[in-house]
Amino acid sequence: MQLISNNKFKSVEHRVLVNHREPRVSVASFFTHDHYPSTRMYGPIKELLSANNPPVYRETLLQDFNAHFYSKGLDGNPALNHFKLRR
Repeated sequence: MQLISNNKFKSVEHRVLVNHREPRVSVASFFTHDHYPSTRMYGPIKELLSANNPPVYRETLLQDFNAHFYSKGLDGNPALNHFKLRR
């Protein structure tokens, strides 16, 4: 969401708040592109861009984003930073 909204909506790191009085409930969701590889480019929505609001991220393929995400490891830095445009 952060990529396509050009930072209008921020992604958050996964966090869990523990409530010792009630059981914890988790819902896992999995999305995959492996079965249907796509050549669709993902980037900021064009209608959200202007001279005063230039793109923050470059367009990327989902396969390229996922390859970077899984290769970088858990270093505390968001994978999305790799796709930021340099100013």
